[in-house]
Amino acid sequence: MSERSVVAWVDALADALASHGEAVLALVAVSRGSTPRDAGVAMVVTPSDARGTIGGGHLEYETVRIARGLLRDGRGPGTWLVRFPLAASLGQCCGGVVTMAFSRVDAESATWLAPVLACAQASTPFALVSCVAPDARAGGRIVVTADDVRGSLGDVALDSAAIAAARARLRSGSEGASVVAREGDTAHPLLVHVERAAAFPVLVFGNGHVGRALVDVLGVVPAQVRWIDSREADFPARVPANVEVVATDAPEAFVVDAPRGAYVVVMTHSHALDFALVEAALARDDWRYLGLIGSLSKRRQFERRLAAHRLAADALARVRCPIGTSIGVKGKHPGAIAIAVAAELLQVRETSVAQVGRPFDLIDKR
Repeated sequence: MSERSVVAWVDALADALASHGEAVLALVAVSRGSTPRDAGVAMVVTPSDARGTIGGGHLEYETVRIARGLLRDGRGPGTWLVRFPLAASLGQCCGGVVTMAFSRVDAESATWLAPVLACAQASTPFALVSCVAPDARAGGRIVVTADDVRGSLGDVALDSAAIAAARARLRSGSEGASVVAREGDTAHPLLVHVERAAAFPVLVFGNGHVGRALVDVLGVVPAQVRWIDSREADFPARVPANVEVVATDAPEAFVVDAPRGAYVVVMTHSHALDFALVEAALARDDWRYLGLIGSLSKRRQFERRLAAHRLAADALARVRCPIGTSIGVKGKHPGAIAIAVAAELLQVRETSVAQVGRPFDLIDKR
């Protein structure tokens, strides 16, 4: 499986340029009041399709229409801002105001995409800075990380201002997009887009009916999924782009090597393997979630076995079993269980992010 990044628009833009040679990156640059999505959310538009979403509705329809107009006009690479009062101009009930940044990108000038892709694949926080200006220099961008800078906006003073603005936002822990006015040139502000690894690592053990359903559900949320089982022939031919299939006879090793802050879901075909995986996981205390599929009877059986293995009596208190029940779904259909478990994972993640401060802190950088 080819390596994919955890920043969806990066992969979408790379694919679009490879297929069409040009595309428009449409970014929510400013979000005020009640809006469908927050600043920093992006979609990629080509003459024939669009990937990603900024919330649907009339705003997205107009965004796609404007983006395709830029492609038809044949303008050079540049960045334009368009302000949308949602209620007044688009009739959307949200009532807030969204400023969209439209950047026409072509394969020849997008040399900045390679370092962006490298950062996204490595889960390295980065800032992408461009100048809001409809001229040739606006095709340039600077990619800034905590300890590196790639690219140029075509002017030394402009580059210095871009790097300073990017580093300030990276240090502050903020993410998303912002428009930064420059002293002496308010007509051409900087667009600073900070991305941090929003995806969270999920290990799914077991490729039975529930495992398959869960992986499908996780395919539409920002998760990095490793799907692990010894039964290689039982994996489907195609899986979501954010899923890595691992066929192994030693699944316990993946618990030991799991990144800090991982979400571990155990649902294999074997009670003995389930127990081995749970026991290995309980040897660590740095994961965010540990769930075991099964009934209350299975939980009690595991409690007795853990006690026999001289684990603390309350060890299994750290394990969610039955899984998904905190959401209130009690159905036994594989799809219903999968949706409940995915919702439980997202619930735990939101709580963790609120406690830690930002999603990147949940991902190990080893």
